[in-house]
Amino acid sequence: MDIHDELLGGSGIRRRYVEVRSGRRVHALESGEGPPVLLLHGSSTSSISHLPLHERLSTVRAISVDRPGCGLSEAIPVSVARFCEDAVRFVDEVADGLGLTSFVVGGNSMGGVWALWYAIAHPDRVRGVALLGSVPALPGTRVPTPLQVATTPLLGDVLARTMKATPQRVVRLLSSVGEGETITRHPDIIRSVVVAGNDPMASAMNLAELRAVISVRGYRRANSLSEADLRRLGAPTLLIWGDNDPVGSVEVAQNVTRLIRDARLEVLPGGHVPWLGHPDTVAAMLSEFTLANSPA
Repeated sequence: MDIHDELLGGSGIRRRYVEVRSGRRVHALESGEGPPVLLLHGSSTSSISHLPLHERLSTVRAISVDRPGCGLSEAIPVSVARFCEDAVRFVDEVADGLGLTSFVVGGNSMGGVWALWYAIAHPDRVRGVALLGSVPALPGTRVPTPLQVATTPLLGDVLARTMKATPQRVVRLLSSVGEGETITRHPDIIRSVVVAGNDPMASAMNLAELRAVISVRGYRRANSLSEADLRRLGAPTLLIWGDNDPVGSVEVAQNVTRLIRDARLEVLPGGHVPWLGHPDTVAAMLSEFTLANSPA
């Protein structure tokens, strides 16, 4: 029994594999019925990180996909030069495989980067963008120290080989992004991150994609989101931001909100993963936003 079977058994959350046109299989979780919202998780984890949301989403069709090499999805090569292009293609293939013509796309952390890239590239398909926590590589954001260390050449490779993932290390990592106490309320997510951290393929994919965005000098300009990118974003956008998020301050969130044509900012007490501390509130906001931006 894999961890998905163990954690999802009897939950009512549906599991499926999506066959995409490139020939790979993508694993996804689904819950609820109604207009679709496609959710993309952050680094070092999988769709399991969205379990607190799926348990509370019933009036929309919430679909969380394991991004490449994460959870139970097959890996793809990571290229710094093609990272954005490959991310957009992945989301497009998944949407096609799910039969989605138009939908709300949501994401947290690195998943939020992918959601924004996709919405900018395919305005015809995206009815709304929901950012569930701050998004790295936005104007004004900073690289958390643990990630800067992990992506440093040589040192990062040594750490990846020698540092075994444990529950204690997961809590310390989440503490560095303002969620040390809230993550302890979700032991299933801790276990899933430990499993991912001790999976060689998932660890290699995680390090490769972090290095595609982070260099020794900070976020790579080529794979960052500029002010011009945000001004091009036409879809209604919901930003749910923790007031103690070290990746980006509330001031950063306010500036991003001003740059996007149609954006709304909601600030909650907490850090980088706001639904860990406020699952009911974030699920309600996500449901309301998806319903408001779906065909009548």
